[in-house]
Amino acid sequence: MTALSVNVNKLALLRNSRGRNFPDVAQFAERFLELGVHGITVHPRPDERHVRFDDLPVLAGIVSNYPGREFNIEGYPSEDFLQMVIAAKPHQCTLVPDAAEQLTSDHGWNLHQHLLWLQPKVALLKQHNIRVSLFLDPDPAQAVLAAATGADRIELYTESYAAAFATPAMGRVLEQCRLTTKAAVAAGLGVNAGHDLDLQNLPEFLAADDVLEVSIGHALIVECIEQGMEQVIRQYLRICNGH
Repeated sequence: MTALSVNVNKLALLRNSRGRNFPDVAQFAERFLELGVHGITVHPRPDERHVRFDDLPVLAGIVSNYPGREFNIEGYPSEDFLQMVIAAKPHQCTLVPDAAEQLTSDHGWNLHQHLLWLQPKVALLKQHNIRVSLFLDPDPAQAVLAAATGADRIELYTESYAAAFATPAMGRVLEQCRLTTKAAVAAGLGVNAGHDLDLQNLPEFLAADDVLEVSIGHALIVECIEQGMEQVIRQYLRICNGH
């Protein structure tokens, strides 16, 4: 089984556009958990354009009321970010090489350049019993290097797969994802995945991979608008359960 973590950033973006607490991100996170999702993901950015820093302890508290569910915080490991994560005590922190002005994540770490820089940041989080995942492009060599940072998992950046889905390039891109997964597992790492996964492309992606968790936000929220939360979450959980 693959765990489904719902990224609530887009709900926070909608809330922030009106200047009041509507939609209530915390209430929606709780509703997703009640529907059976395995975790909640957020990606706070320095400008707080969607999830805000004061959302973190609230969401951490809500997830803690659901035994076995997990809270995942993503972001660039600045000193301020790391201190916020340590204070929130999530189950997992996914480190992402985002610049402050980026619209969304668009590449993984280059560990040939950043391995030594990441090592103390990973160690700090692990001292606080926070599992660490590194956001990586589908590249087996990068997956091997990830183990040397001390991280516990990688998160495969799946935009290239989503863009190639249902095109002649899909097989090649999917094979690269699978080779990266195998390299990570062989190096002793767990594998997560996320970015532009949806109800259409997720079944093929999970068909042959040992992926522990998928984090899905943008497409899932749009699908919930189109089809309703209960129906969409039911479909995702069926896919993640392998049915």
